[in-house]
Amino acid sequence: MTKQTKKIVPSFAQFGDNRIHFMPKRISNISMATYFLALMACTLLYSSHILDWKWWIFGIISVVGFFHFANRQNKLWLNIRPTSFTKRLFWGAFLLRVVWVLVSYYLYFQWTNTAFSIDAADELFYDQMARYGASVLRDGNFKIYSELISAAPELSFSDTGYPIYLSLLYVIFFDSILIARVIKAILSAWTAVLVYKVTSRNFGESTGRMAGIFCMLMPNLIYYCSFQLKEVEMVFLAMLFVERADWLLRQPKLKAMQTVAVMLIPLALFMIRTALAATLVAAFFCALLLTTGRVSGFGKRAVLIVVAGIFAATMFLTSTSIGSEVSQMWQTRGSGQQANMEWRSRRDNGNAFAKYAGAAVFAPMIFTIPFPTMNEVPGQENQMMIHGGNFVKNILSFFTVMALFVLLVTGNWRKHVLPLAVLCGYLVVLVFSSFAQSERFHLPILPLTLMFAALGISLIKENPWMKRYFSYWCVLMFLAALAWNWFKLAGRGMI
Repeated sequence: MTKQTKKIVPSFAQFGDNRIHFMPKRISNISMATYFLALMACTLLYSSHILDWKWWIFGIISVVGFFHFANRQNKLWLNIRPTSFTKRLFWGAFLLRVVWVLVSYYLYFQWTNTAFSIDAADELFYDQMARYGASVLRDGNFKIYSELISAAPELSFSDTGYPIYLSLLYVIFFDSILIARVIKAILSAWTAVLVYKVTSRNFGESTGRMAGIFCMLMPNLIYYCSFQLKEVEMVFLAMLFVERADWLLRQPKLKAMQTVAVMLIPLALFMIRTALAATLVAAFFCALLLTTGRVSGFGKRAVLIVVAGIFAATMFLTSTSIGSEVSQMWQTRGSGQQANMEWRSRRDNGNAFAKYAGAAVFAPMIFTIPFPTMNEVPGQENQMMIHGGNFVKNILSFFTVMALFVLLVTGNWRKHVLPLAVLCGYLVVLVFSSFAQSERFHLPILPLTLMFAALGISLIKENPWMKRYFSYWCVLMFLAALAWNWFKLAGRGMI
């Protein structure tokens, strides 16, 4: 490391009580001001396609609510005991989510005369499959996997996990969509606690609390509790794996039951999303190979490599579905992206510019995209509703990248290989996929993005240069919002 670099990035070992314990008021205010300026600029520049008032309300509540309470709650809960903080974090996150579940349930009926959102094709499909699965179970037929495949031959192995899970909920709770969403609220609130635990273990108590509060307040994580989609369960399982695997690596001794539990989580995820499950498995092996001996002894890691290898081999050899889907994903990496972009450019309400997108375009922006949709675009109702959450992610991605930069330059990345490998590995998969720009497909690693964003913010005091570059970043995000909305409108011939 050069002398000049040392002046910019201090030794990570120096960080401790000198860190920032909550999001500074200045950061919150600049972020909110950038949002309002971008929203007004998009309204004035593209005045023939002004965002509907209800999406304004969603966006303003999302952005102001996040940045205001990210500063306020950290201060209020700064000095309480960890056990008390955990309880408040869970119940605060649950209250936010269950209120949204109830409010959205009413709103969806007003907008669509159903319990589903406006663009609900996937939701309706999963609900239909789950109702069929529940009827099969009530008839005493427990071969639900084969029944679902017979009823919908287009289902792949990785599409069956969520309908099976939802079928079980429908059996227990008499096909109640509302109760299924309340359970999503519970799992999402639990996810915030998992983020707090793994962040505290890796980067200290104060950073862990900040990350947990970020997850509690993150609009995108709240919104998906009202969708009959698999994202909430997928995020929960991914974070459960990261937290338990990280705990396992850092324990002085291996425990058989905990080890087996960690190995089984990716198996469940293979029935939900192949790419995410494969990323978790690969990240775990990376952690076993690259984690420093000061965190996890070589002998313990060697035993885990053998055990994990046996589990993985057994899983791939005994399940032809898992093996074939992973193999297909590897063989088609990147090749289907351009074809999908071509299809997006030709479909109804498609964007003619989409065919020019690809890995080379997505890669430099992968930590930040998608940008917020701040103008009225036909067929983009969910993206307009969630635009405030996307803006929050855009802003926080600066601190995520800064945290990764500090870890890399100081060499401390080897103490945190597992969360780093999951975050970066999944983003690499997304870059070469057909869904790199899809907010929904970024959701599984959003808690990890918030985790590293909290770390980045905590290091501002030791890295004052971040303040200056953050101001530049906000200017860049303002311009990016204008460019993105021009892209969405011009690509559809609307301006």
